[in-house]
Amino acid sequence: MKFIDEAKIEVHAGKGGDGAASFRRERYVPRGGPDGGDGGDGGSVWARADRNVNTLIDYRFARIHRAGNGVKGMGSDCDGRNGADVELRVPVGTVIRDAKSGELVADLAGDGSRALLARGGGGGLGNVHFKSSVNRAPRQFTRGEPGESRDLALELRVLADVGLLGLPNAGKSTFIRAVSAARPKVADYPFTTLHPSLGVARVGEASFVVADIPGLIEGAAEGAGLGHQFLRHLSRTRLLLHILDISNAEVAQDARVIAAELKKYEPGLARKPRWLVFNKIDLVENADASIGRVIRALRWKRPWFKVSALSGDGCREVCKAVARELAK
Repeated sequence: MKFIDEAKIEVHAGKGGDGAASFRRERYVPRGGPDGGDGGDGGSVWARADRNVNTLIDYRFARIHRAGNGVKGMGSDCDGRNGADVELRVPVGTVIRDAKSGELVADLAGDGSRALLARGGGGGLGNVHFKSSVNRAPRQFTRGEPGESRDLALELRVLADVGLLGLPNAGKSTFIRAVSAARPKVADYPFTTLHPSLGVARVGEASFVVADIPGLIEGAAEGAGLGHQFLRHLSRTRLLLHILDISNAEVAQDARVIAAELKKYEPGLARKPRWLVFNKIDLVENADASIGRVIRALRWKRPWFKVSALSGDGCREVCKAVARELAK
């Protein structure tokens, strides 16, 4: 299935039904009073997070969603039927914003969480409500209210404990294959990963979800490359693993580029705990010396690890440390 994590839709709630202007007419009641019923309320549009839905692809093709209109009131004090609601099923982790103002409408981070997107209009009042001692035969009634209409932007932010980030071809997809059952495409060229991949890593009785996003390049926060549109997927993670290709002579500069892009995109993202994972140690003769130079150049004080994602060397140690950290 194609992964779609953005969509724009229109939602239109139903109009309320008009009230009725009616009078009681029976054979032996020549001057019956008003008996106009109220109009039914218009239907509303709701969104509900469903763990069985994995993508927003349905909303790329079905963009307009309308709820039912309320039915007009009738005589004999009969109120009109309410319009039918519409419920949109979206993946867990979907964020919904007003497309024009950018205002946050809903953040559906839990399975079953529900949000009102457009409220239906209220039904009008029948003439029975306007009867008084001086107006025994009112002909007044009110019209139903229009329902709300909105243009909305939907974006999916995957729910993961750990996010992988790094330049294209740093080995993120190979790493997630080594620590989980996920099988993203792996090849020796940039931008192999075109959409986020999720994998579950297990360490004894503990487990955590890892998200692999497309590689970032300099200028990603402004829209360069592929990764900029997926940076949002790191916003819900609790820990970032920064994968670095130790066989690259400019590895220290590579690390600075990614750190700068995180800060430009969202300062809160740059403040998340971030550990360095030096990958491809099997491709350099003295990996420890190379790593030492990078650590000194970056003045790195936080945890770091060395691995060969291709062979799996060191990956188990990373997972154990991550499990301990998440358990805190």
